[in-house]
Amino acid sequence: MQRLLLILGAVLLAAGAAWPWLSRLPFGRLGRLPGDLHIVRDGFSIYLPITTCILVSVVVSVVIWLLRR
Repeated sequence: MQRLLLILGAVLLAAGAAWPWLSRLPFGRLGRLPGDLHIVRDGFSIYLPITTCILVSVVVSVVIWLLRR
């Protein structure tokens, strides 16, 4: 379990360091899918990527399921 957390932390650290380059990849509408909420009011803005989170969760679950088979 400790090893898994260390690996996950290293992956997140690498993704954060590579974010300027990752944002240029042609994922297109990822983050702007139907169901992603963006609420803008006077002096207030909130973004809730509900559909994107569900999609990423499904993809990660399938990858983990395939790796464990």
